[in-house]
Amino acid sequence: MAGGMQRLTHHALAYYQFAALRAANVNHGVFTRLGGVSEAPWASLNMSCSTGDAAEPVRENRRRALDALGLAPERSLTSWLVHGNHVRVVSRDDLRIVGANDVRADAMVTRDRGLALTLRFADCAPVLFYDPLKGAIGIAHAGWRGIVNGVLIETVRAMQRAFGSRPQDIIAGIGPCIGPDKFEVDEAVAAQIQAAVRASVVLRGGDGKTSGQGKEHASPSFPGQPITSKQKPHVDLWAAARSQLEDAGVGCIEVAAICTANNTHEWFSHRAEQGRTGRFGVIVALD
Repeated sequence: MAGGMQRLTHHALAYYQFAALRAANVNHGVFTRLGGVSEAPWASLNMSCSTGDAAEPVRENRRRALDALGLAPERSLTSWLVHGNHVRVVSRDDLRIVGANDVRADAMVTRDRGLALTLRFADCAPVLFYDPLKGAIGIAHAGWRGIVNGVLIETVRAMQRAFGSRPQDIIAGIGPCIGPDKFEVDEAVAAQIQAAVRASVVLRGGDGKTSGQGKEHASPSFPGQPITSKQKPHVDLWAAARSQLEDAGVGCIEVAAICTANNTHEWFSHRAEQGRTGRFGVIVALD
């Protein structure tokens, strides 16, 4: 399932929701960079202080995003990313722990209602999870290092261990991230990513085809999309994330098919903006 996200607005904010999660009444939002108070180069809905932005506008941006979903900042949890595969099982008890938001992890899962899980992105793939049978949700940060370390498989395993989830019951949504025409990498990185997934996700210059594991076929995300360089390989991060979810046994997978680097009018992109930019927020909660 690809490209089925719905664009919504709340005052000046704009955010997207996955069709499958929306149909299941999961409260969530993939927020664009629009409608915040941060000034350039973080304009305007920057959700991260680690970019050099001041704390006060970031707090206000987070409040606005949570308010758009009817959620409160004091019921929100986040974590510092390590670009690995560590998954936190969180609960309302974590809200009472001083420094809980400073725990280092790349994914969070919970079954507690009213607890907002929030992570920040600027080219890496946000992935949301929902198990309607066990009433559990999750959020993961899947950059290339996360894919190499199996972060999406580990998130599914954490839901299995903590909640008894069955992978085939889980709904997953892969959000906006850097697209394959912009995601140029060196040969060593390409080899690591390809080794971590079954699908062919490495693209070679000019032909719009993948060339992983001895196969060549049209990219599942950008069929026929011209590649910007013939010297270095490109990676289809959407296809890599989807392949890892399929390997984990996830039953329903939705792909946004929105490239952050090609759409900086709506999304922060670390690569397209040479590292000086903000981070967009992704939030999921059980009402």
